[in-house]
Amino acid sequence: QEQLVESGGGLVQDGGSLRLSCAASGRSFNSYAMGWFRQAPGKEREFVTAITSGGSIIYADVVRGRFTASRDSRDNARNMLYLEMNNLKLEDTAVYYCSAARTNHIATLRTARGYSYWGQGTQVTVSS
Repeated sequence: QEQLVESGGGLVQDGGSLRLSCAASGRSFNSYAMGWFRQAPGKEREFVTAITSGGSIIYADVVRGRFTASRDSRDNARNMLYLEMNNLKLEDTAVYYCSAARTNHIATLRTARGYSYWGQGTQVTVSS
């Protein structure tokens, strides 16, 4: 059974840093793109970043330069996805979700509907 499990969320002060991790298991995700989305209270789920199976990385404009995504696909049974978040702002507060998509089409990866698998989410709270 496919499973994506996020970890690393928490409470951090404005300007601080956090590193999120996502462990994807249950099948080989090597040919999948993997991404991060976030959802703040009362708002729609929002694209953050995605990495294609070939290693291309795309970012939302609001996080570019502050967030860095990476993945480790060496273990065929357990793909890891990471999100290094620096210079966090109050508006980054949200539940962050890890996701996996069968497609590697860049435009599709910016939309939640392009993803087939989702984690349960991890809360990130930035305080002043």
